[in-house]
Amino acid sequence: MTTPQPENLSPAGTSLLNRRDFLRRSGTAFGGMALAGLLADDHLLGSPIRPEINPDRPFSARKTHFPPRAKQVLVIYCTGAVSHVDTWEHKPELFRRHDTPMPGAVNTFQGENGNLIKPIRDFKPRGTCGKMTSDLLPELGSLADDIAFIHSLTSKTNTHGPGETFMSTGFTLEGFPSMGSWASYALGTENENLPAFVSIPDPRGNPQASINNWSNAFLPAQFQGTPFSASKKIRHLFPKEEFSGKTDLDGRRLLRRLNERHLEQYPGDSELAARIAGYELAARMQMSIPEVTDLSKEPASILKAYGADDAKNKDRAGFARNCILARRLLEKGVRFVQLFNGSYAMGEGVGNWDGHKTIESQYPGHAHILDQPAAALIRDLKARGLLDDVLVVWCTEFGRMPTFQKGASGRDHNPSGFTAWLAGAGVNAPFTYGATDKFGWKAEKDVLSLHDFHATILHLLGLDHERLSYYHNGIERRLTDVHGHVVKEVIA
Repeated sequence: MTTPQPENLSPAGTSLLNRRDFLRRSGTAFGGMALAGLLADDHLLGSPIRPEINPDRPFSARKTHFPPRAKQVLVIYCTGAVSHVDTWEHKPELFRRHDTPMPGAVNTFQGENGNLIKPIRDFKPRGTCGKMTSDLLPELGSLADDIAFIHSLTSKTNTHGPGETFMSTGFTLEGFPSMGSWASYALGTENENLPAFVSIPDPRGNPQASINNWSNAFLPAQFQGTPFSASKKIRHLFPKEEFSGKTDLDGRRLLRRLNERHLEQYPGDSELAARIAGYELAARMQMSIPEVTDLSKEPASILKAYGADDAKNKDRAGFARNCILARRLLEKGVRFVQLFNGSYAMGEGVGNWDGHKTIESQYPGHAHILDQPAAALIRDLKARGLLDDVLVVWCTEFGRMPTFQKGASGRDHNPSGFTAWLAGAGVNAPFTYGATDKFGWKAEKDVLSLHDFHATILHLLGLDHERLSYYHNGIERRLTDVHGHVVKEVIA
């Protein structure tokens, strides 16, 4: 005798749908699909949203995900890992416990560490907010009322090259797009006669990670940063001197005819259209770049305010001129300007903030180059009303230890806690977010990753970091990888 099967079950025990159930469930599914389509049309599903890029005009301004608080970004990047305990984060315990052992043995990048050492300069209250900052950078410190300090950043690496790469791209490995490339890919630029993304290396040379800091990686090539400075021309922009202006013009006309013929033969070739747009931008830049880099018409008062007239210190004067160039680029509508202070071309710690050996003698020189020009740049932006639209980001790759290294008079690398700050458009200032422990070693209050930092910068630009992506090698890639939360407290 066979055992009776329950209603709607197959002999194997699996459910069978009758006609009524099938229609009911199908109706629900179709309704869900329709709802998903409507939500996607309104960008409410959190799915990636590709920027709508016209191949013929890839640099034109594009829409944001939501109303932006900032339209442009200025990054002031200090290479070499600036010591937060000697500049921005006041730790009274270091003064009280100077030259005493730090509780617990600590081995860091270059080995064993010695005693706790107080900051090399005193800290004083700045601005009406009374924020305590170091006498090492008094001019920048005086801007405390305009700054949101973030004292609880952490990094994944304690090595400079990967650290720079991580700060600029969100990954410690090479091969990922930089912040500026993501911004120009998403937003384009307000001035199509200039690049959307300009990187200004220190006059003394490139940072350690060099082009990784402004690379487009797998994003389309037109979104790579264009490196130049007030003293160095853009490579290959202008024809060689042996070619006359007529020869150059004839060559460009011929190239244009060939490109147009190719487009007629292969309509819809977006890569060719993008290359042509790039060539046309380069041609326009031959006119716009000399004008924007010519500082001869800047009044003497501006040159003095920035320190660009410093005849005794060419490094300081050169950095000051780069600061003026940064302001001029922002005035012209360049979307993202990356300004470097410090270079590895002169050796470890000599031309950058890598203070392992003799920080007491190294840091004042670096501070002298940075402080007045960078502070003058921010004041100038504010005086011209540009800070209403420009987000200023000051950063470095990681911090330094509150101890001196054994056998040296400097501080070792410290990725466990360090400081960056924001100023300008959309920033809640004056404000202080997060903190390291009482010695300045590890972030312990409101701990943040660099993905959180990047997510916040994109948010201020009107971009949802979870929805800005690019499909590459089977993965939807983002600046923030699969991490990151917006730090809403630092947003006005």
